[in-house]
Amino acid sequence: MDRLLEYLSHHPWLATATAVVAALIAVYEMRARSESLVSVTPQELIRLMNQGALLLDLRAPEQYQVGHLAGARQMSGEQILKAADTLKKHKEKPVVVYDDTGSLGTTAARQLAAQGFTRAFTLRGGLAAWRADNLPLSRA
Repeated sequence: MDRLLEYLSHHPWLATATAVVAALIAVYEMRARSESLVSVTPQELIRLMNQGALLLDLRAPEQYQVGHLAGARQMSGEQILKAADTLKKHKEKPVVVYDDTGSLGTTAARQLAAQGFTRAFTLRGGLAAWRADNLPLSRA
């Protein structure tokens, strides 16, 4: 213990940098765990779809036309910000948002939760994860 105190007294910048890095790692881990709480796998999404979940596709309309999840609505980021007004009747139902890779979905799910949606989720890995499991897409 004496050697540790001696080391810390001789290298204060290194000790401070180590403490900062440890704090950043802790924050990153806590954030990753909170994000995993609002994400679902493709198999969990199928279960939610069977329970009548609302699916929101965050991709561009052109991408939506090429292929989307059955029953999904296409919505832009601006529309998600106003979802409390347009999707009032779905506030208590499961709502799952997705994009190509899942990068935008977490932010959209948090935005929906902030607007009062009690069961807002994102598809972990996005449509890429859905395709990787060889699950079907609808074309319109």
